[in-house]
Amino acid sequence: MRLKRTGQALMVLLLLFAFGCTGAQETVSPIASQSPASNANTDAAGEAGDTAVQETSGTVDDLLVVANPTAAVVLVNKQYSLPEGYEPQDLVYPDVAFTFTEKIDKRMLRKEAADALEQLFAGASGDGIQLAGVSGYRSYDRQKTLFDNYVKKDGEEAARMYSAVPGTSEHQTGLAIDVTGADGKCAAEDCFAGTPEANWLADHAWEYGYIIRYPEGKDNITGYKYEPWHIRYVGNELAKELNEREITLDEYYNAVPVSEKR
Repeated sequence: MRLKRTGQALMVLLLLFAFGCTGAQETVSPIASQSPASNANTDAAGEAGDTAVQETSGTVDDLLVVANPTAAVVLVNKQYSLPEGYEPQDLVYPDVAFTFTEKIDKRMLRKEAADALEQLFAGASGDGIQLAGVSGYRSYDRQKTLFDNYVKKDGEEAARMYSAVPGTSEHQTGLAIDVTGADGKCAAEDCFAGTPEANWLADHAWEYGYIIRYPEGKDNITGYKYEPWHIRYVGNELAKELNEREITLDEYYNAVPVSEKR
């Protein structure tokens, strides 16, 4: 009888020991099962995340249509078009000086961009620089009229270097505006380059969430000639990054070179 009980006790101890080992293995197995290959995939995903991707929802006329037209960081260029019929729903009149007095469409910007523009103008004024707006929001129809006129004047190839095909204009986003000095001279003209106002924008626009969208020496990347007056709101975080890296929005999304594609 004693031997029988002793044998039963040993069997129970063996079962408990086996169960304990199995439990320990189940506890550590998720970590132990991570192979070098799975870690490599994680690292690769992290690296890929460093390259921004402009999401699209389809194509139209050989252009990619952006899926996030309302995002401050949206890329609109010669590859990426706004959706058909897109019109911002939060357009307002920023409380800043313009080269004209009428309250018309081109005086408007989206609310977030307008608030930032007011701060930018105030900052410039604090530094002794007086700015004035020239042209903000522009509808698809208005852009079409302008572009068609430029084509008639200079030919399509030349027009595409300084004017956007309808649907691909940053002005239609409500996030871009052309700026000049308070005297209105050189408004949206090459002579604006090198002025105190242009230099101030180049040095400080990023501090207010804006960038010089078509910087000097980048026309082969952006597809447009240098426009020191054209500033685009992208938000403080991205504006700071683009300034530090000295890259364009196109380069940020690795959408280059646009001039060779369109």
